[in-house]
Amino acid sequence: MPSYKAPVRDTLFVLNEVLRCAQYQRLPAFAEATPDLLQAVLTEGAKFAEEVVQPINLSGDELGCTRHADGRVTTPPGFKEAYRQFVEGGWGALAADPAYGGQGLPHIVSTAFEEYMIAANMAFTMYPGLTLGAIAAITAVGSEQQKQRYLPNLISGHWTGTMNLTEPHCGTDLGLLRTKAELQADGTCRITGTKIFISAGEHDLSHNIIHLVLAKMSDSPDTVKGISLFVVPKFLVNDDGSLGARNAVTCGAIEEKMGIHGNATCVMNYDGATGYLIGEKEKGMRAMFIMMNAARLGVGLQGLAISEVAYQNAVIYARERLQGRALTGPKNAAGKADPIIVHPDVRRMLMNARAFNEGGRALALWGALMVDLAHAAATPEERQTADDLVGLLTPVIKGYFTDQGYVNATNAQQCFGGHGYVREWGMEQFVRDARIAMIYEGTNGVQALDLVGRKLAANGGRALRLFLSQVGALIAETALDRQLAPLAEGLKRALDDVQGATQWLMRNALMKPDNAGAGSIAYLYLMGLLALGYMWLQMAKVATAALAASSDEPAFYDHKLTTARYFFSHVIAETAVHRARVEAGAENLMALAAEAF
Repeated sequence: MPSYKAPVRDTLFVLNEVLRCAQYQRLPAFAEATPDLLQAVLTEGAKFAEEVVQPINLSGDELGCTRHADGRVTTPPGFKEAYRQFVEGGWGALAADPAYGGQGLPHIVSTAFEEYMIAANMAFTMYPGLTLGAIAAITAVGSEQQKQRYLPNLISGHWTGTMNLTEPHCGTDLGLLRTKAELQADGTCRITGTKIFISAGEHDLSHNIIHLVLAKMSDSPDTVKGISLFVVPKFLVNDDGSLGARNAVTCGAIEEKMGIHGNATCVMNYDGATGYLIGEKEKGMRAMFIMMNAARLGVGLQGLAISEVAYQNAVIYARERLQGRALTGPKNAAGKADPIIVHPDVRRMLMNARAFNEGGRALALWGALMVDLAHAAATPEERQTADDLVGLLTPVIKGYFTDQGYVNATNAQQCFGGHGYVREWGMEQFVRDARIAMIYEGTNGVQALDLVGRKLAANGGRALRLFLSQVGALIAETALDRQLAPLAEGLKRALDDVQGATQWLMRNALMKPDNAGAGSIAYLYLMGLLALGYMWLQMAKVATAALAASSDEPAFYDHKLTTARYFFSHVIAETAVHRARVEAGAENLMALAAEAF
């Protein structure tokens, strides 16, 4: 039976010592976010994730959701009660606007809590998680009347939200979308079409489900430029806020999936359902990207969270499983074999995961801080800087984190040997659950193309120059420190590889766009490794200072430094390989004719 312990101490290390969130307390969103409050919220959040949500993860995977003949969907046993406690605890309202019932804490706090929830039970967490995208879109483009009508109940969790983008013939290429919206005399629209892969599309957890649906109005262009966004409630909402008649939207089927069985991934049929235009007509793509960017950061967090819980269980097993003897001689002299954690290859898999988890946690929280500062920083220049950084790194966090999360989940499974392949240990579920994160909210290949094709050149490359300059400044700051200099040297090599690959793309991708496509995944990995290295050097700097000041937790900081050294000696060296792949270009990749495959 798998277990999970939320890494509260490590989270607080990042929040308080590395990112130094207390320095932002002059900003309204951070005014209440004192170190004591952060510890209290995360400690209680960890308890909720560990004691309420994690125990129903394995059973939720085994039993899944049930669709009934009338289209109703019921979630696995225990989900409804856990969701009731989630709502009563106000967990979904942590970072929401107080004007609509939120608690007004920084986004970085809800991000930390969300990691715990995903690691405890990814399928369950997707029900309230998808609501965050709906809240973001309505907040950004909805009218004040729409905000008043929908946001309080979405924020409280009494209602949940979805994103309805994909259709059977139409995934990333939304210009092919066929769902229609017919304008009615009263200003509403009749929405007709079918959407697929709709996470949390129908369930029994909340009183209402607010679907955000992309569709084309009859007089709009039949292209991506003709797409509008509509609010389509499961139950219509009366003027007084009470629920009215059931809308003409139903679940036609639950997808039979590889993983996340506890989440209802639905085929949704819209049969002349009443919908309400949100935002401007034919500006649905803008609103969609608001939802997608929020979702992509959340999906990146899924990669991190699954990597963490898989790692934790692999460590427990590796300490207990006795097989073979250490290469340097017996370590368990009283027994016939040593625990497998003594074997270098097992250590390799565990250390790779640990280095990613701790570095990824720091990067995810730094990204969440940039989201906060993009909205709340004191000056326009600071807000622009934060927005540039989060825009650049969103595809990196989504793509690199989910690829590495899957790799680490399979390596954690490998630590179990044959036991990892059977259900009772829970490892095969982590592998199956992790796999979807590489696919949805834009496949990782799409993320890489977004990074190379759009984000690098945006605003004349302003965001990339800003990030690389920050990395360079940290290298210069630490290069003269005796303990940190070897780590700074490793980060400098990675920075050189990123800069070299970037210059190669600038010279070779404009005239031959296939060069950009061929090297895009390798470039995304380059950026992911550089960003993790940037966080690891900052953490090593803090840990070194803490040890020099005779911290009362020397083991914590010593372990942090040891892991940092492993990252820079074993992991970041991969940038040289990825640079070589970028600079190999597309010639050999595209040489075979399609019919030769």
